[in-house]
Amino acid sequence: MKRRKFVTKTAVAGLGLSVIGVYSCKEAKKEASEAMQEIKEIEGPFFKLSLAQWSVHRMIWDGKLDPYDFAAKAKEWGFAGLEYVSQLYDKELSAANYSAEAMAAFVDRSNSEAEKHGLENVLIMIDGQGDLATSDAAERKKAVENHHKWVDAANAMGCHAIRVNLAGSTEPETWMANSVDGLSQLASYAKDKNINILVENHGGLSSNAAMLAEVMTKVNMDNCGTLPDFGNFCIRRNDPADYGSGCAEMYDLYKGVSELMPFAKAVSAKSHNFDEGGNETEIDYTKMLQIVKDAGYTGYIGVEYEGNELGEMEGIMATKALMLKSASELS
Repeated sequence: MKRRKFVTKTAVAGLGLSVIGVYSCKEAKKEASEAMQEIKEIEGPFFKLSLAQWSVHRMIWDGKLDPYDFAAKAKEWGFAGLEYVSQLYDKELSAANYSAEAMAAFVDRSNSEAEKHGLENVLIMIDGQGDLATSDAAERKKAVENHHKWVDAANAMGCHAIRVNLAGSTEPETWMANSVDGLSQLASYAKDKNINILVENHGGLSSNAAMLAEVMTKVNMDNCGTLPDFGNFCIRRNDPADYGSGCAEMYDLYKGVSELMPFAKAVSAKSHNFDEGGNETEIDYTKMLQIVKDAGYTGYIGVEYEGNELGEMEGIMATKALMLKSASELS
């Protein structure tokens, strides 16, 4: 699809001439329609593009990229928003026992880099801070409190949310009750900080979208919602200890995203591998983006490349290109 950065004088003049009646009614309608279509094309996709830091986790783990160079790379690759991943800073933060000084240094440096490159801090994805859906009430409370420092960091960085996981019980009814309690505690703390608590479908019972949607309904707090991920709908793996063992129980991707979108305050465009036409081999991006658009969502969608056939930069750019191509095909 042809895209231009500015509305042309021809387009504006065409609209004006149709109004004053220089053309016949039929010609005027045609001219107005063409001009409005041009303006629609110029406006671009219905979403904004952010980059999930997990897309470069191998570069970071291999020592090829400093995590604080994330903003510079996102800018270079044409993104507007940043989605941080807490575990990619764990080495330095855990060494300092997550002290207030260490957290403040993380915030200050991240803010400086985002500001330098003109990007928006969108959210922080939190891992390894305890199970919010564990059946041990004391451990659940401790997990909630472990997330407090990340709520504070997100607030100081101007993010709108943190993404959390709902690991814990594997018994559906117990998991649901635990999840409602854990999320309610955390969202209550985050409310005065203007931070949303977002749950991603991220394996286990959280990948059962109908159940996660029911949890959201039961929590019923404005700052508690979902972060639908296009690809994380494996409820049970063949070997729970081996991520690569294959999925034994998979939830329908499109049904799942549809069920989670009413509660969505962020969206993750997961990708793995691509065919010769640049399409994701397991996810119909046009279908997915249509679901997101039909839900009325207009916020950031984060590119999260997790494949192994392309390098991380190539996979990121392939995902971004597919998102823009698919968006241009929507009704």
